Amino acid sequence: MKRSKINALINEAKSLLHRNGMRLPPFAYWSPADWKTKGSECDEIRRCGLGWDITDFGSGDFERIGLVVFTVRNGHKTLAPYKAKTYCEKILIVGENQRTPMHYHAFKQEDIICRCGGNLICQVYQKGPDGKLADADVEVSLDGVRHRVKAGTKFVLQPGESVTLSPFMYHEFWAEVGTGTSIVGEVSKVNDDATDNFFLNAIGRFPKIEEDEPPVHLLCTEY
Repeated sequence: MKRSKINALINEAKSLLHRNGMRLPPFAYWSPADWKTKGSECDEIRRCGLGWDITDFGSGDFERIGLVVFTVRNGHKTLAPYKAKTYCEKILIVGENQRTPMHYHAFKQEDIICRCGGNLICQVYQKGPDGKLADADVEVSLDGVRHRVKAGTKFVLQPGESVTLSPFMYHEFWAEVGTGTSIVGEVSKVNDDATDNFFLNAIGRFPKIEEDEPPVHLLCTEY
């Protein structure tokens, strides 16, 4: 992805969130120059992967397969003192028909919450013994109400609604066409992008960046 595209996406995300009355923590607005003044007091931000995360999953087509993420808080599974924080919170910006590819987590359980904007569609499967999509029914919770559904069921989450995704449950999501960009919350156990993302098809989790202009804000992998 070009740095100019990443910069534009971050600026658009900030504007969208602000228009919807959502403010981000101070480090969301720090420039690269600001980061040069930050010492070990900011190690939690660095080591736990907080901040901006823009990806096209290696697709080269962000509008079709991509995601804007801001990690607000996160712990760490092994590093002290961060392992005392056993939870994570993210904000996701999901475009109409913009897919986050089918994947599951072995450790992380998460609630995906449609906060505002467009409806969010979430499709679910169980992981089969071969690591692929199983034909078995899926047991899933929607806002505290348990449901048993067929493999491949697509839930349409309207603003305020949420789904709980258990470990080894394959899921893919996108904003419903005609409803607008969806602002989504994710509340989960600790997030570990290095070891706990298992995609149905091979992808690139973090983009290769073409530096065509200076960064407005550093990504969470760049501190």
